[in-house]
Amino acid sequence: MRKPKTFNNPERFVEGWYWVMPSQNLRIGEVKPVTILGRNLVIYRCQDKRVVICDAYCPHMGAHLAEGKVEGNELRCFFHHWKFDDQGICVEIPCLDEPLPIKLKTWPTDEEYGMIWIWTGETPQQPLPFIPDLEHHEFDVAFGFHFMKNCHSNIVMMNAIDAQHFNTVHKLPLEIIFDKEEYSQNAIIFNNTTDIRGDYIFKKLIHFISKRSITYNICYWYGSTFIVTLGFDFFSLHMMFVLRPIEGGKTEGRTILMIKKRKKFFGKLFNQLVLWLIKLFGKNFVKGDNKLFRTIRFDLKTPIKADQSIMQLINHVERQKSLMWGTWQLARSRDVELKENHNKWRDDLSND
Repeated sequence: MRKPKTFNNPERFVEGWYWVMPSQNLRIGEVKPVTILGRNLVIYRCQDKRVVICDAYCPHMGAHLAEGKVEGNELRCFFHHWKFDDQGICVEIPCLDEPLPIKLKTWPTDEEYGMIWIWTGETPQQPLPFIPDLEHHEFDVAFGFHFMKNCHSNIVMMNAIDAQHFNTVHKLPLEIIFDKEEYSQNAIIFNNTTDIRGDYIFKKLIHFISKRSITYNICYWYGSTFIVTLGFDFFSLHMMFVLRPIEGGKTEGRTILMIKKRKKFFGKLFNQLVLWLIKLFGKNFVKGDNKLFRTIRFDLKTPIKADQSIMQLINHVERQKSLMWGTWQLARSRDVELKENHNKWRDDLSND
């Protein structure tokens, strides 16, 4: 097996949508610093409720724009009060009659599932990650847990289709064989109908919930987000894992739970109960995985037939357009250099 260029590579990532923060964490008129994939950015919410994400440093002298303030739908730098609109165009320089033709780099953003997202390229080529089964339905949403993992996000998401580990780590009597479906250039689905082997209490419990076999499907987007769907007799539960690589080859992520909306009182109550139970169950279920993620150094040297789905996922990630951390690090180095030069210039003035 050839060594992947993008998969599990801390210096590369797939161009696509990545989560930034929960929508509720950014109020109207609020500006905050954020670091996404190693790049320092600024995020603010306009008066009309839209979200703008731009590069963190003012193109004049490198002041951090998170120190500034939001005015309507525009952002004013704290240092010399240069003002930029929601497209990053400089619209006011107080000491000049006319602003200079300067543009601050802005990034495509969107909001869905109670989360703010950023597209890491110039123009979005694909939609936000979505659940094919819920594409034309309303659904209830609940946040699960926030987590940090000591491995690359590709390894975290790979775990959901590692059929062997359900038997070895989680001790579940499952027989899982996936069918692969290339949903789009940036999305791949693994479908399975789970059969529970033997006479176990777990099997009796599952049959109490669902008389038929359970469907267990995983949909991957952009090598960074995956949605696990558990299908029972009369409802399906969807768990979205939003991930992003962070410094040191590690991962930061959140879980978002979704279920098709029910309108009547008992239907709403049922949904809330299911979401609560899954949130509680999820924290306990991943304890074995957490132990693995603390020490793993992934290197698939000896693939076997049981690893077929993992190899299919790796190939899918490799075919997507990737960006290099180096380009982002270069931009960050320039930002740091600009700020250091500004501080040196300010100190020289003070000494004079």
